[in-house]
Formats: sequence, structure tokens, C-alpha cells
Amino acid sequence: MERMPRARWAAATAGAAAVALAMTGCAGGQQNAEDGEITLTVATFNDFGYTDELLQRYEKENPGVTVVHNRAATTNDARANFFQKLGAGSGLADVEAVEVDWMAELLQYSDMLADLSDDEVADRWLDWKTEAATDAEGRLIAYGTDIGPEAICYRGDLFAEAGLPTDREEVAALLEGDWDRYFEVGHQYVEATGKKWFDSAGATYQGMINQVEFAYENEDGEVIAAENDEVKEIFTRVLEESADLSAHLGQWSDDWFAALASGDYATMLCPGWMLGVISGNAPDVEGWDVANVFPGGGGNWGGSYLTVPAQGANVDEAKKLAAWLTAPEQQLEAFEAAGTFPSQVDTYEDAALVDSTNEYFNDAPVGQILIERAEAVTVAPFKGPQYFAINDLAQQALLRVEDGQQSIEESWDQFVSEVEALG
Repeated sequence: MERMPRARWAAATAGAAAVALAMTGCAGGQQNAEDGEITLTVATFNDFGYTDELLQRYEKENPGVTVVHNRAATTNDARANFFQKLGAGSGLADVEAVEVDWMAELLQYSDMLADLSDDEVADRWLDWKTEAATDAEGRLIAYGTDIGPEAICYRGDLFAEAGLPTDREEVAALLEGDWDRYFEVGHQYVEATGKKWFDSAGATYQGMINQVEFAYENEDGEVIAAENDEVKEIFTRVLEESADLSAHLGQWSDDWFAALASGDYATMLCPGWMLGVISGNAPDVEGWDVANVFPGGGGNWGGSYLTVPAQGANVDEAKKLAAWLTAPEQQLEAFEAAGTFPSQVDTYEDAALVDSTNEYFNDAPVGQILIERAEAVTVAPFKGPQYFAINDLAQQALLRVEDGQQSIEESWDQFVSEVEALG
């Protein structure tokens, strides 16, 4: 789940964490439930779909274990906490959630995480999901939770006001094609209603950049973001379209959350986990729907993992909990609770997913839609150690233009300078 929010974080903090990681080893012993009552902490961010009832069931099935769930306010908060405490050798939860965008960086410190390799779960996930969490020595350092196949969420009531079709199959046909088509229909909508087409330049950019195989770095670690013409073209294009089509809402800001209910815009890019974000923040709105379509064919935005830090006192029990939470049965429950689309292959033929509908989204067959959206993904963008930092700089650059602080060219030039300063 790359998920909300993208609050700004200091590069100095990341640098300090990297130094600490380089200098610090592992610490900690381990306990087992058989030795007496133990508490396992699980640290996540946003909504992984781990309800109180789900965790209480684990406790019931595992006498002697109490599970405490801590949830960070933002992914950036979670990331800063994770790398600082990983380097310090203490302070992390027994089970720590990490975002896919951190994975390349995390693999550099894989010896500080428990090896989760186990024949019983060897074929549980999509191959690429497992490969991304396997280090150079073949150690599996994380269990996959969700992936983020993208569809388009839209306000059917606002489409009706603009004279556009509202049926999800007709909307899918209307938007079928490339990004030019998505923007073209957007201009039609704005002209008809005077309202905006999408929420933010940042979100739209993310959907576009995730279709580029090598956007910011090459496989050899060379940073290419500043001179990559494709990145600059996407950056420029989305901001040019944003001038007329965007509601100019910084994603994950208070105004952005409020606009999920207010009708300030008609569409947004929608990975599976976004469904829970929308319904949770606009519970009384009846117009939201989801169409089985995405500009350019397909895209994946985000996805997360569970890790077990080697520094913990309950490593063996934590591994059991992480394995249980990422089993197909529990991931299907998480999908029902929060729309987090499973990375477990067995779920794709399970009626619980295939036949899943979402009452909030006009009874949309979200299971089948997201399965087809996952199958439409043809590019897995390479995300090296600098991906998170570079993408955060890009998001800040987009926001500067949307906020009226800089022109497109001024903000791009600052982005280039900041990327070059990363070294």
C-alpha cells in the first residue's frame, strides 16, 4: 500500500538514519508464548484492514499472546521511525509494516531483519512480490500484504450533471485509451460544469510515472531522474493539464480529505486501497462508483509488506503472526475491511474475492474489477534505493506549482538541483 500521506520529511533525518544503520548491529533475544504471557506489537500505517476482531481471533487461537496494534499517522512518519530504530538496534515493533517504495533501501540492511523463508509459504505470493523482498543471499525479509492495481473512481452524480454516462461499463468505454483521452474527457466535463476533473497533480503524476519502467534510477544504481526526458515530459504535462482540470488539493491534506465528500472534482485514480479511503472519509456520499479502466492500460500504485526486525524479543512468535496476517484467508478479510487488494495468488480464484461487491460504490463488483486491473499491469517500475527520496522531491515540486509558488520551469529546475544534491 503506498498509501497516504506524503508529508514532507527532512533529508537530514534520512541521512542520519543511514549513518546509524551502517554503524549499528542487531540486538535482542526471543521469547515464546509457551514461556508465559507475551505481547506482540504490530506497527502499520493508514488502514491495512487489520480490525480489532481479526487480531482478537489470533489471540484466541494462540493462548498466551496479546496483540497490540500501533498505527502511524503517515507513511513518512512510519518510515522515519522504522529506519531510525532499525539503526539504533531497539525500539521497533515485533512486526513492522513497510511500503514497497522503501524496499530497495531496506534490502541494504537485510541482516537486521529476520529471514522469513519457509517452505510452507514459498508459493503464497505473486512472483514479483516475493522477488522484491528477497536479498542477495536469497533471504526473504518481508511477507507481502497488498498490491495496488488501479482503476478510476468517479462521481456518477457529477457525471450526470455534465451529460456524461454514469453506468460504470459505459464510463469505462468513455475513458478507454491513453492519458490524452482521460484529459480530453476532463476538459469536456470542466466546460460543461465549471467544476474540476481530478483531485491533484500529485496523484495523477503518480499514476503516470508508475507506468515508466526506469524513471528515477537504472538497475546499476545510477540516478537518471534529472536528465530523464520522460520524467520531465510527464511532470510538465500533468501540470499543464492541472491548470484547468485539477482541484489543486495537496493529496492527504485536510482539504483533500474534505473534498472526497464535497464534490469538488469528479474522478480520481483508484488503487484498491483507495476505496477504503474514500468510503471512510465520505461515508454519507452516494455518488461514488468505480470503473474498470485506467489510462494507458494498467498501473499499480503501491503495496506493502510485513517484516520482523531481528532486534525483537519475540522473533519466533512475531514470524508466526506475520505469516498468519499475510495468509490468503486473512488478506481476504483485510480486503473486505479496507479494499487492500491481496498479493496472494490463491485469493484470485476464491469466491470471496471474485464475487466481492462494494455497497458504497453502487454495488460495484470490485473483486472482479481489481483482478482484471491487476492483469492489465504490464510494467513493474524499477525502484532503487533513492526512489522514495526522489519521488518525494517530485511531489513537493508538483505541489509548489499547484500552490502558485513557482512556475512549472522554476519548480522543475529546483527539483533537478535537489536530485543532484542527493549524490
